[in-house]
Amino acid sequence: MKCRHCHAELALPFIDLGTAPPSNAYLTREQLAAPERYYPLRVLTCTECWLVQTEDHAGREELFSSDYAYFSSYSSSWLAHAERYVEDMVSRLHLGPASQVVEVASNDGYLLQYVKACGIPCLGIEPTAGTARAARERGIETREVFFGLDAAEALVAEGRSADLAIANNVLAHVPDINDFVAGFARILKPGGVATFEFPHLLRLVADGQFDTIYHEHYSYLSLAATQRIFESAGLAVFDVEELPTHGGSLRVHAQRADTGRRPRTSAVSALLNQERSAGLSSKALAADLQQRAERIKHDLLAFLIEQARAGRTVAGYGAAAKGNTLLNFAGVRGDLLRCVADASPHKRDHWLPGSRIPVVSEQTLRNMRPDFVLVLPWNLREEITAQLAYVREWGARFVTAVPELALS
Repeated sequence: MKCRHCHAELALPFIDLGTAPPSNAYLTREQLAAPERYYPLRVLTCTECWLVQTEDHAGREELFSSDYAYFSSYSSSWLAHAERYVEDMVSRLHLGPASQVVEVASNDGYLLQYVKACGIPCLGIEPTAGTARAARERGIETREVFFGLDAAEALVAEGRSADLAIANNVLAHVPDINDFVAGFARILKPGGVATFEFPHLLRLVADGQFDTIYHEHYSYLSLAATQRIFESAGLAVFDVEELPTHGGSLRVHAQRADTGRRPRTSAVSALLNQERSAGLSSKALAADLQQRAERIKHDLLAFLIEQARAGRTVAGYGAAAKGNTLLNFAGVRGDLLRCVADASPHKRDHWLPGSRIPVVSEQTLRNMRPDFVLVLPWNLREEITAQLAYVREWGARFVTAVPELALS
């Protein structure tokens, strides 16, 4: 396999999580009678540009299909994050009725609803039909297309060049990262700004967040690797923010290299130095990540088996993609984890890919009264434990498995 950015041969292993089906391929009752398609979940590192990336096995059309189940609006903390972002960028860039905002991977309109409320023209780019339909129901103009240079050229020809182009949690999801980034360099107005949010590779390595690895994530990004990719496409990074979202993310601010005039902040150099000191551009990048992932797997299995032998019930909450990575890597099935509750009606009455554990409503959790609730999206632990605080009334406890087994 060759690097998806610089095309060098890949030989340095990062982690091997065995095989798994796509993490958002939730099963209907009819599909339970059919076999599932599994792919190797193996990640490699390019020693030329230091981009960490999965082996290519599934195309984007299969992973991001019309029945894609992830809808952004079912997390209150994520909605609050999006609203704060819009307030900040409107103020920072002096956006108004004469401006144009374009969001790529706009999902169900979770963010652009706040742009629209400010009276600022906006456009969503979202290839999955179900989420695009939900966005239109909010009154958000949405194009169902995979974004890249061709899509950007078409929008520019329509007069839809952007003062602000947004890419939240999508940069890692694109197989042709060079074409994708080139699209942003093309769609920006001469003084326009693009922001990209994505989980930070440094946090994945430092905190053992192996469950953030799944087939939809083609790349795992450091600031250094991202800056190289941007430079080759005609974008210049001028600022970066570290965010707590998704267990530790970056928000990278970029402008056109040919026309942008914003000075580069000291935060960029500081974070590049931090990554260098942490070894993100060395062959020791993920020296013990495999062993840490296996320890987490063993600890979770030991806990679940102990509860099963004692006759205690464990249910899950949050049918998240990262949870599916964990459950499939650990080999957890319905005998150890009875069900997983979720707020999204798009996942309920389905079954998790691979483990085939049923996804149920929160009311089912109330009726079941489990002894333990395993919080799978550990990055939302505070939000979820506050939402489910009532389980303590019957003595239940919360459990998370990553970065280590913890009970509360």
